[in-house]
Amino acid sequence: MQRHEPLGGAEFAPETTYLNSASSGLLPRRSADALHAAVEEATSYGTMGRDYFAAPAAARAAFARLLDIPAERVAIGSSVAVQSAVVAASLPPGSEVLAPEGDFSSLVNPLGTHPNLTLRTVPLEALADEVRPGTALVAFSAVQSLDGRIADLAAVREAAAAHGALTYLDATQAAGWLPLSATDYDFLVCGAFKWLLCPRGTTFMAFGGDRGGPGTGPDWPAPHAGWVAGEDIGESNYGLIRPAATARRYDEPHAHFAYIGAAASLGLIEELGVAAVHAHNTALADQYRAGLAERGLTPRGAPGSAIVSAPGPADAQERLAEAGVRISVRGGLLRAAFHLYNGTADVERLLELLK
Repeated sequence: MQRHEPLGGAEFAPETTYLNSASSGLLPRRSADALHAAVEEATSYGTMGRDYFAAPAAARAAFARLLDIPAERVAIGSSVAVQSAVVAASLPPGSEVLAPEGDFSSLVNPLGTHPNLTLRTVPLEALADEVRPGTALVAFSAVQSLDGRIADLAAVREAAAAHGALTYLDATQAAGWLPLSATDYDFLVCGAFKWLLCPRGTTFMAFGGDRGGPGTGPDWPAPHAGWVAGEDIGESNYGLIRPAATARRYDEPHAHFAYIGAAASLGLIEELGVAAVHAHNTALADQYRAGLAERGLTPRGAPGSAIVSAPGPADAQERLAEAGVRISVRGGLLRAAFHLYNGTADVERLLELLK
């Protein structure tokens, strides 16, 4: 068996065996240092002591490079749910939205509770086959949070195009380790505090494709536009604003410290490269799957994902926590998530404790 050491070097020194990136990623050292400096600065100069827009601009540009889309097509925000509400507001009344059964609630709930939309859910494996002429939008996660299953991205895109449906991809459990291009989808959203290692309160929305969004067709409504969404921010503090011509019209007033940390974290992912992180993470996950099989346990999902869920003893999470292993339980399954700060030693330790 080939052994794998953690990536990132001195950026990470966790005091636990951390296998819970599907819940929240670890902050790199550079991000923590940037946050500490900004907080210290705020004790004297407030959060406006530095350029309020420099960090989000850097984070927006870095995310755009990672997802292969122009930065002017990326909006920043605080949560996937808020961005899903923007997508819901863009659809004509009576539209049908198709989504996988049991997909993450922040993605589907704003669509399913919108009074003018109808949400239809089907098994993930049937998603592409269930797109029909009346489907206006297909909303789905690239990687399922519950068990790490990866959607058939190409098949869904092809089916949506054949029926004239828009696509809305949630990349929260994928961006940072699974190679993706945001231009393959009409909308792409990402909560960046997991695999992209950003602080909580960091979310990106990308407008791809050629059927809508800023600069590509009719402008979608910007239902929560505030002063930061103005074309001329200096003149957008009072009264009605002239919305920005780019995706910035969908910006929320950002959490200052969150985006200072985000700019540093995304810089690390860029340096390492998504391809290298993908190879590292999936190799560890495959080693874990093989170890589970040797112990007579059947992992859920399919090979190729950095998330592995499997049956385990009812008290496994508690026992593992006492032993210094951070893992989560979702749907009655032990969910392990392997990221760049993990290595083969972490896989071996988890398997030994499960024995």
